Order: sequence, then C-alpha cells, then structure tokens
Amino acid sequence: MKFLVVGAGAVGGYFGGRLLEKGADVTFLVREGRRRNLQEKGLVIHSDYGNATLSPKTVITGEEVELYDVILLSTKAYQLDNAIDDVRPYVGENTMVIPLLNGMAHYNKLDEQFGREKVIGGLCYIEATLDSEGAVIQKGPLHMLVYGERSGQESERIIKLADALKGTKADFQLSSTIIEDLWLKYLFIATMSGITTLMRAPIGPICKHPSGMETIKQLTKEIINVMNVAGAPISNELETIQMEKIAHLAPEMKSSMQRDMEKGLPVEADHLHGYLLEIAKTADLPVPVLESVYANLKIYERSR
Repeated sequence: MKFLVVGAGAVGGYFGGRLLEKGADVTFLVREGRRRNLQEKGLVIHSDYGNATLSPKTVITGEEVELYDVILLSTKAYQLDNAIDDVRPYVGENTMVIPLLNGMAHYNKLDEQFGREKVIGGLCYIEATLDSEGAVIQKGPLHMLVYGERSGQESERIIKLADALKGTKADFQLSSTIIEDLWLKYLFIATMSGITTLMRAPIGPICKHPSGMETIKQLTKEIINVMNVAGAPISNELETIQMEKIAHLAPEMKSSMQRDMEKGLPVEADHLHGYLLEIAKTADLPVPVLESVYANLKIYERSR
C-alpha cells in the first residue's frame, strides 16, 4: 500500500518513520523548510523502542500528484482546512483518509469534503516532540495508533491495511469500537488539557490540592454529561475509569496544549472545548467548569 503522511512533525514523523523503517512505501507531504531539513539530516527518530535515521520521500503541495491508498492526517485542528486543500489532489476513489486529530468535530468536515466512506476512524497515544534539529523525540511507554472502520466492521480494506501495518516498531491496533475509543480519548484530552491550562500547572500539584481534584471531578462529570447528550457510546463506569487514569499519571505530566501555551503557540480551544460547549448550550446543560476552561483559552488566544 502507498502511504501519504501529511506533515513530518512529531506524530506524523514518528508513525510514518516507523512504517518507512520497515520498508513500506511512504511519502511525506511537507513544507519547503521541512523538506530541506529532511534532505540535509534525514528523518531522525530517538526512542526507547529503537533509534533510526531514514531518508524519506517528500512532496510539496501540488508537486508530483499521484493517488495514495492511505493518507495519515497528523495536523493540529487549526491546520485542518489547509491540510484538506493540500491533500485533495492525492485522494482517489479508494483512498482511506485516517485523521489522528483529537476530538470529534473534524469528522463532519472530512466527511463533507471527501465523503464519509473514505474517512476511517483514527487516534494515537504518544508523547513525542521535535527537538531544535528537527529530530523526533519519543518518550514513555505509549506509541500507539488505533484505527478502524467507523461502522465497526472488519472490511476487506481494513484487513488489508492491518496487514500492511504489521511488523513495525510502533503499536498499530485495529479496533472494532473506534467510535467509543475516540470519545474515551476525547474525555481524557479535554479534561487533561482543560485543567492543566486553567491551573497553569502539571497534573501532580493539581491532584494534590483538594480543590484541584474536585475541579477535575467536576469537569469530568460535565464532559460526560455532554457526551451523553451527544449520544456517545460510553459506559456507566466511565467517570471511575477516568479518575483512576488521572490518578496514575506521572506528577510532572503536562498536556500538549499546556506546552503549546507556554511556547505562545496556537491552541485547539474551539475544536476541543468549544465543540463540547456548543452541544451543552444546545441542550441547555449547565457546564460551569467547562465554561471557565474555554474562557481561559479564548483569553489566551486574544493575548497572543
């Protein structure tokens, strides 16, 4: 199968690099600056699962247009519109588009642009960043990419994709419950990013303070209530599962949104928390902590 990875940042660079490392046909759709960096230094991965220096194929938007079997979208939500325009020439009748964005709002847009049948469910769990030289630095035990048909079926194409993903040094997992998986991660990401940006602290100090832990619990409850209104397929034990997960996080752990704020970068306020807030408003559902989280993020955006 032919893979097109949109971007060669931390997420796309890692998973695309692992596929390239095992001999898959991978091309990276990148900007000119990143192409020069990759040509000069290669795609460098530093990880406990094995280091690698690779020579990737790259393409600039509109250059060498050909169709791909699989397109991995590893962009931020605020880059999605441009990414859609960039990849449109590479999408054929049988192309599978797999977004790795957090949240759910992007599926409506991708379905509208490419057709629902082309868009596969996808998410990832990974702690990775680019260093000053452009190398991918992957830390921690998780380097998992989960994917699956949104219908839950094991289709012929998804089985073919699973075969193509086998044998890599990354953890690719086929899921028959990808919609539930997406909502579960959404809850965790929206809570974690919301509370750490609101408190301007890693998760440890927040959990240690009684009011901090109570705020986490309240935000979790509010988001679960919104998810129920949205008809998300979630279990009754979700709040307990969420709080246990948070309790076992490393005390120094920060959300990626918090790290972006500390660097003065854009954040995904509307895509993550704004989307939930709109559902709550439509249902006349009170969500005071979620309101505070969203206000904090929007005030930050205006101050940039």
